[in-house]
Amino acid sequence: MPVNKKYPLEKLIEHCKKYPLKNRQRITFEYILIKDVNDSINDAEKLYKILKGIKAKINLIKFNEYPGSEFKAPDDEKVKEFQRYLFNKGLTALLRKSKGKDILAACGQLFSRRDKWKE
Repeated sequence: MPVNKKYPLEKLIEHCKKYPLKNRQRITFEYILIKDVNDSINDAEKLYKILKGIKAKINLIKFNEYPGSEFKAPDDEKVKEFQRYLFNKGLTALLRKSKGKDILAACGQLFSRRDKWKE
């Protein structure tokens, strides 16, 4: 993502590991699952390795498809496998319910909507 040029992910993760949290506090990470891009068990393992050592909560979000998108949402079983892997590693991973899909305002859809506004 463009913001990573100014704030590299490695530095962000480093700071998250050092951030002082109270007992029940967690840092929330949003992870958008895209079919055949970042939804495999191998991807879950990479995510676990990145977040290891951070008191984290992960919101898993299925990509919201829209007409003309080259990306697709993974099927529910694939998402559950991904979530189960993270749970088994001791991470809190919740599947976040999608909102705004009907008006093209859900995760992954705003960019497509913005392109239409420019026309």
